[in-house]
Amino acid sequence: MLATCCPLSNGLPRCCRNLLRSCRRNLYAVLAKLDAIVADFEQLEASLASPEVLGDQRKLRDASRRYKQMGPLVECIRKYRATTGDVEAARELLDTASPDERASLQAELEKGTAELVQLEDQLKVLLIPPDPNDGKNVIVEFRGAEGGEEANLFAGELLEMYRAWSVRNGWTFDVMAYDRSPMGGVNQATVLMKGETVWRRMRFEGGPHRVQRVPVTENAGRIHTSSATVTVMPEAEEVDIHIDEKDLEIDVYRSGGPGGQSVNTTDSAVRITHKPTGVVVAMQDERSQLQNRIKAMQVLRTRLLQRKQEEHEAKMSAERRAQVGKGGRGEKIRTYNYKENRITDHRIGFTLYQLQDVLAGNLDPVVDALTLEYQAEQLAKEIGAE
Repeated sequence: MLATCCPLSNGLPRCCRNLLRSCRRNLYAVLAKLDAIVADFEQLEASLASPEVLGDQRKLRDASRRYKQMGPLVECIRKYRATTGDVEAARELLDTASPDERASLQAELEKGTAELVQLEDQLKVLLIPPDPNDGKNVIVEFRGAEGGEEANLFAGELLEMYRAWSVRNGWTFDVMAYDRSPMGGVNQATVLMKGETVWRRMRFEGGPHRVQRVPVTENAGRIHTSSATVTVMPEAEEVDIHIDEKDLEIDVYRSGGPGGQSVNTTDSAVRITHKPTGVVVAMQDERSQLQNRIKAMQVLRTRLLQRKQEEHEAKMSAERRAQVGKGGRGEKIRTYNYKENRITDHRIGFTLYQLQDVLAGNLDPVVDALTLEYQAEQLAKEIGAE
């Protein structure tokens, strides 16, 4: 059973359909740019063999990623141009064709016209500017927020939901740090998810997640509202962020377990402070100090990259919303209601009565709806739809 405040038809929420209709009216204004896009792609292709690009790791990585992103668009443009030529040729021949030839030409014209409609639909999606973080892995942080131990338990369930979703998608799921709460939930956990499409699918998941249910700690059977926060960050590569060693303060100490007892007899735990920004990362899950330091630096680079991107976005748009917020019960991107078997994404008004299926790792219906909304909005911006 499916219900949504934006009724679906042909897989698209009504708000998306309206945007795409407006985009169709403006598509012809975009077609004039297609030849320039192909020329840019061919120039990029040639640059990949130049010594200047081959000798610079950052330039080579960026050019290769852009080339891969542009490939499907350019292929579609070339096919669109070729099909347009075939349709125009068939139309010209139809005017002077004999009765015997007209039937086959008419069939060819109808087939070509139908192909053009399909290619236009593909172009509308492919013309959306690529996300610069596409293709990157993600680091995800989970925290219990409002609701005490119930919030921690829910944070742990969210972690397991994304683990199951990773298995479905063929991504790897590496738990880098896990601070277990007294009842087996998550005070705080950090996970590295790896996969070609992991950022594209996970980028909508950051924010406060709210749960409504009867907690295991509740004796009177009352429904409580609690929340956990999920932070999603593209993994930073070394060429993304330069960190000067003199800006780091590194402390080592013995790993601690529940209740404060030491679980290691050596100083293997590492805490790194980036002095210019005050960002602190601690890692103690690995047995060796070197492994903990490597993981801590990985998380530090990612947090600094996120900070840099957020500062840039803040300059571009004063309306940017913080991803995590305060984690209060009133703040939420999504609600998980156990009694109604309901999951609601408040950003697009999408509701699905398949909560247990989603918690088991089938997030695709929710993320697909978010992706359609995102694509429609980006396309409207790209081609000037009102």
